[in-house]
Amino acid sequence: MNFEYIIHLGIISGMLLLGAFLRSRIRFLQRFLIPSSIIAGAMMLVFYNYIAPHFGLSADFLGDLVYHLLNISFIATMLRTGDKNTEKRKGVVAEGTVSIVAQYGLQCFLALLLVFILTRTVMPDLFPAIALSLPLGFELGPGQAYSMSLPWESLGFEGATSVGLCMAAIGFLVGSVGGVILINIGLKRGWVEKSVADEIRKGEGTGFLKKGERGEASYSTTESESIDSLTYHIALIFFCYLLSWALLTLLGIILSPFGALAEELMNSLWGVNFIFSVFVASFVRMVMTRLGINYTIDNGTMNRINGLAVDLTVAASLGAISIVAITRYWLPILLLSILGILITCFILPWYCSRLFKDYQFFRMLLLFGTATGTLPTGLALLRVVDPEFKSPASTDYVYSTGVVFFLVIPIILCANLPAYSYAQNRPELMYAMMALTFIYTLSCLIAYRILAGKRAFKRGGLFLKDNI
Repeated sequence: MNFEYIIHLGIISGMLLLGAFLRSRIRFLQRFLIPSSIIAGAMMLVFYNYIAPHFGLSADFLGDLVYHLLNISFIATMLRTGDKNTEKRKGVVAEGTVSIVAQYGLQCFLALLLVFILTRTVMPDLFPAIALSLPLGFELGPGQAYSMSLPWESLGFEGATSVGLCMAAIGFLVGSVGGVILINIGLKRGWVEKSVADEIRKGEGTGFLKKGERGEASYSTTESESIDSLTYHIALIFFCYLLSWALLTLLGIILSPFGALAEELMNSLWGVNFIFSVFVASFVRMVMTRLGINYTIDNGTMNRINGLAVDLTVAASLGAISIVAITRYWLPILLLSILGILITCFILPWYCSRLFKDYQFFRMLLLFGTATGTLPTGLALLRVVDPEFKSPASTDYVYSTGVVFFLVIPIILCANLPAYSYAQNRPELMYAMMALTFIYTLSCLIAYRILAGKRAFKRGGLFLKDNI
């Protein structure tokens, strides 16, 4: 019997439990909202680099796990049914879309410009695609950072996945620590309602509900004697994943006669498998809606499955980092991290305070968390100042991301251009990627000027206190 998968999953589970225990006991971890998955991942980083090899255990399984969990997470998200009673506010969606896409443009373009300068000065042999590890790690998260950088290793970027996962880990730390600093600044300057501020100051933040308390999680949509509701939802997710795999496999068969070029294209497409997973899940949800059976999908259950996937992804992604691989890239990683901090900690709050017309601070915190980590990071920061999610910040953000996903597809599909510019000695491909991301940045600047109006470049802090 092969127990290797069980052993690795058991190690991850044990580390998550230990991380949750440490979070419930150590005030520092509570104060800075460090997720249990980050704590578990930090312990796994040490374990898989220095202890596991003595027992014949490899971190390769963790990389594969991160790849698959990313696709599962996207499928669970896309299968959720929409809330017909929620009013779509087009103006706020436009502002949210611009604010999110601006992060993609700024992080991509400025990172590419930084790496271009490094390759022309102190590091001429630097693999140019390392620039995109900043937006992959900060803006997209560990799953995308791993899956999209995986093809780069075959093109000459040794340790590409470790660099991407390292940037994601740094992003999570920036999001947690920086988010708490921003919240404290908001409290001191009166950007948060006093009653909410008082609740924040007396909150425990242990990571567990008090004895006797229970939160709303999910509802059953099936009769248990037929099939358990959780089984039904998990089966639906894995069926969608099977269809996504079949679609990519079929596409590979169709392209196989075109030789090496088609093989390189398919490697890239497998790296963005989550896009195909999104399309398949959206199609399945549409079919279920047409058949009138979409009511059998419970959003709460899908949220719990998505939460499981995210927690496992974060922990496994940190454990999959090779310390040996990232030490050779310490300078670009350091400079890219500083650049990411400048963009998210200073530029993002500045334009959010001028772009949005209501709940500015709330929206900024959510955007800051997602621009450094993942959506759960942003929601964790928002929950601190808006415990019951009474503000429209989270709802408006969801509508904005639906638009953003399609707007940034060209960036995702062109993400391999810097890698090809190195592997094929074609610098014009690097210039093309820089031009594309510059167009995104310039377009967002123009849209920002239109939406923000006279407030666009006004001096002074403009965050307003909002009641919830």
